[in-house]
Amino acid sequence: MLTAARKDILTRHARNPLLTRADWPYPISTVFNAGAVRLPAGCGASSASAATLLLCRVEDRAGISHLCAARSPDGIGDWTVDDTPTLPPDPANHPEEEWGIEDPRVVWHEELERFSVAYCCYSKRGPAVSLALTADFKSFERLGVVLPPENKDAALFPRRFGGRWAMIHRPVPFSVAGAEMWISFSPDLKHWGDHQLLMSTRSGPWWDGSKIGLSTPPIETKEGWLLTYHGARQTVAGQNYYVGLALLDLDDPTRCIRRSHHYVLAPETDYERNGDVDNVVFPCGYTVGDDGDALNLYYGAADTAIALAQGSIRGLLEWLKDDDCLESAADR
Repeated sequence: MLTAARKDILTRHARNPLLTRADWPYPISTVFNAGAVRLPAGCGASSASAATLLLCRVEDRAGISHLCAARSPDGIGDWTVDDTPTLPPDPANHPEEEWGIEDPRVVWHEELERFSVAYCCYSKRGPAVSLALTADFKSFERLGVVLPPENKDAALFPRRFGGRWAMIHRPVPFSVAGAEMWISFSPDLKHWGDHQLLMSTRSGPWWDGSKIGLSTPPIETKEGWLLTYHGARQTVAGQNYYVGLALLDLDDPTRCIRRSHHYVLAPETDYERNGDVDNVVFPCGYTVGDDGDALNLYYGAADTAIALAQGSIRGLLEWLKDDDCLESAADR
């Protein structure tokens, strides 16, 4: 474990932070926590002009969040941002969005030929999980609330298991300290059941001892579904957010087969330590290079900007194998 802990497997990009409120074409308060995709052919934009799309959480000057798309030819620079909100809240038709929509996770589904956007809808009744579908990030089919409050940090798997869709999410039961990761299944994306605990928090001083939640959508590999997940640790100065790794069985995603002992990303730089919420690194999206291995991990920094950490899927899997702390199902 010490060997793995000494390896720096994610590297911050030299141009960080990639996006701030100064990049927006209309007045906003801040931008952070973005879903990410590499746009396939035929989804409304040429790969030459829009190879990477970030669906960003944007907080307006009233304090209400919406989603806005930013596009880049290389996922690093030359960003083009939509002139108006791409997916604004719609409280008239969806009262659960009265206080905004937040933290999207975007997944491409070959079967549907559309992207899913799992996001947190927020109102006076608390945060819940909503889903929307889109082919071009211009028009959206809202499916509405699929998991009621209090719940967030959700993403779909890209394909079905035994005819059912699967989604990771994070409910907050009143009787349990902290928050944990669950997995649920659906035949139609609307009705969800077979809810199962996937991963628990660790007590005490652990980096993920206060609460945990999914970071990016699951990454399919030959060894299993690679997860990045965030963990929070309570300190006398507040909560610090970190990022760790886990691996789910490829055919049975209810089974966690590896979980990292150490974190792989922590708030260290000024733009991660100082902002609207200090000491936060919070990934919601990733892209994979043409080689199938190079990983771009897009994360919110201190709830104030969007930054990029780069690594290798192969390297993350090797690191996790060395750093795995699971000894039994009780360690989930």
